Amino acid sequence: MIRYCFTLDLIDNEELIAAYRQYHQSVWPEVLESIKASGITDMEIYLSGTRLFMVMDVNDTFSFEEKAAADLENAKVQEWETLMWNYQKALPGAKAGEKWKLMDQIFKL
Repeated sequence: MIRYCFTLDLIDNEELIAAYRQYHQSVWPEVLESIKASGITDMEIYLSGTRLFMVMDVNDTFSFEEKAAADLENAKVQEWETLMWNYQKALPGAKAGEKWKLMDQIFKL
């Protein structure tokens, strides 16, 4: 198993954050299936203020490139991503179109 950690900010608006939380209580089945089919074995998202933190565990079949290509081909995933972008905002220093930023591990016990 490989673990990746990502971060992303939400727009600083209580109503939008509440709606974002609500969407994640019932993620669309097509989105869940695309996550599982890519080799992601577990995923968790945490929220503090407006900052999101995502932990993603993957198996040895997972590929960022293959996941991105599959997502581009999946209309429902694209609809979800477009909807979620109404609540999210890019981190400082993010490249154009970059949402979740991969974090560097700096400590492990």
